[in-house]
Amino acid sequence: MAERSPGRRRRSPSLRVRITAVATGVVAVALIVGAVLFSFVLRVSLVDGVRASAETYASALVTTADASGVSSLSVDDDDERFFQVQNDDGAVVAASTEAQNLDAVSEDAYDDNHTVREDGDEYLLVADDFDDGVIVVGQSIENVTETLGTVTTLLAGAVPLVVLLVAATTWIVVGRALRPVERMRREVAVVTAARLDTRLAEPGTADEIGRLAVTLNDMLDRLDASQSAQRRFISDASHELRSPLASLRQFAEVARAHPGRVSAVELSDAMLDEGARLERLVDGMLTLARSDEQGLAVRRRPVDLDDVVLAEVRRLRASTGLHVDASAVGAARVDGDPALIAGLVRNLVDNAARHAATQIAVQLTEADGGVVFAVDDDGEGIPELDRERVFDRFVRLDDARARASGGGGLGLAIVREIATAYGGSVTAAQGALGGARFVVRLPVSSEE
Repeated sequence: MAERSPGRRRRSPSLRVRITAVATGVVAVALIVGAVLFSFVLRVSLVDGVRASAETYASALVTTADASGVSSLSVDDDDERFFQVQNDDGAVVAASTEAQNLDAVSEDAYDDNHTVREDGDEYLLVADDFDDGVIVVGQSIENVTETLGTVTTLLAGAVPLVVLLVAATTWIVVGRALRPVERMRREVAVVTAARLDTRLAEPGTADEIGRLAVTLNDMLDRLDASQSAQRRFISDASHELRSPLASLRQFAEVARAHPGRVSAVELSDAMLDEGARLERLVDGMLTLARSDEQGLAVRRRPVDLDDVVLAEVRRLRASTGLHVDASAVGAARVDGDPALIAGLVRNLVDNAARHAATQIAVQLTEADGGVVFAVDDDGEGIPELDRERVFDRFVRLDDARARASGGGGLGLAIVREIATAYGGSVTAAQGALGGARFVVRLPVSSEE
């Protein structure tokens, strides 16, 4: 026999069928149990009524027999009941018309309220003692049997009818309730990577179905935004990587075609510069990829931020001709990954160095329970409308200048991602030196 493929699921009944079956089954069981209990309680109640009537009649006969003797008991023609008068020896000394041909009822029978059948009718037996013996009364229970038969017939017809009514009602109600879900399923089924702009028709209700439609549309919005960001990222990344690769290839082709025009030193310098540019781009993209996967804030330990800032200040002073003012750098400690915190500081000061004309100022203070790190430059600054856009990936306000200075358009995006990962923020503004001012705010270390 062929085995079923692991990826192939066995088709199960629809939710509508299952809900209808469960609801119908529960109601059917409840109705059947209720009908049985009702019949039992009704029989007990009716039999108790018959017994009470028989006992009342027996008590009246005893009163008459004690007062006037057995001979005074009237022999009636009531076919609903009969009586026997037995002496102390158990012999019948008097009886009603219905009991004329009936043998003496044994003591065991009337002591246990048994029944006896006479002329096709069934009688419930009760007994009451009097001075000279016992009077046994039989009360017909045919009315009880007929009543129970009628009730059973009605229940036998009503229970299936109610069950069918419940099944039909449940089928219709569940079908109408699930109709929007089925419509949403069909709409979602046609959503593909190329059609993420499709949205579901919301029913406009505040129930579970309405909330489901809103949630699905929100999910599609997030998927659409994520896909758009991925496409932009891939497009920008491929463009950025193509530029240094093209430069390397150009130098290599020139060196091979004209060995005398490009010295080994020039070729190695070009390869080192473009290789460093490629390395920065790849590192930046890896950092942002980790950020997209919420993997930046895994490690947390105290970091002396002032040591990191002063190390970057020394690097800038040694590698550039800019005047770097670090007089406003105070002691500060934050919690985070030392490598990521160092990357945040380096990207921010390198960005300032690329755009500064002659000087940079760095500031580090603790204020309002947090750490404030600010970098100013005396460059051209950032227009107010672009102060939020500069944190997007691969954004350059001056592409030609940024490419010439080695900027890849990822530094500020990395700064924001790292700051956000550790519960902080970064903003851009107009600086006191006339250029841009970037301010990073981070929570102070918990171990201070």
